[in-house]
Amino acid sequence: MKFTKILPMLIILVGLLFMTPDTAKAQANGQGGNFGLGIMLGEPTGISIKSWNTSRSAFDLGAAWSFGRNDALHIHGDYLLHSWLTGIEEGDLAFYYGVGARLVLSDPDARAGIRVPIGLNYIIPNSQVDLFVEAVPILNFTPSTDFDGNGALGIRYYF
Repeated sequence: MKFTKILPMLIILVGLLFMTPDTAKAQANGQGGNFGLGIMLGEPTGISIKSWNTSRSAFDLGAAWSFGRNDALHIHGDYLLHSWLTGIEEGDLAFYYGVGARLVLSDPDARAGIRVPIGLNYIIPNSQVDLFVEAVPILNFTPSTDFDGNGALGIRYYF
């Protein structure tokens, strides 16, 4: 898969990320802004971006490097829904799930697939920081149909 075929999809994903309403609640405790930037460690490891639409929905993007079987650049974008858990004494905790797309740019073949992330998002009280852990089953469509998976621990700072 040539990069020129992938570029329009990347532009659309980035555009969707920044088309969030100004009135969106970034975090349940009201700290920080709607836009978070941080790192994720796992398979793959790299940069994590999250943009909240409402207190229940967000877009996330990732650009990361795989150190596994095949060294490769991973790019993903997801739409996430959050269910806030009650009874948390300090901070705010949400279970989240969603759907998105993933591109893996490696030699000789690029791969593209559908992601279904599930995870937990913890907002540290009185801060502009959140922590997350996620597991992501993936259905690849190119160059052949097969299943894959990703997982990460991460931290983001909100502006």
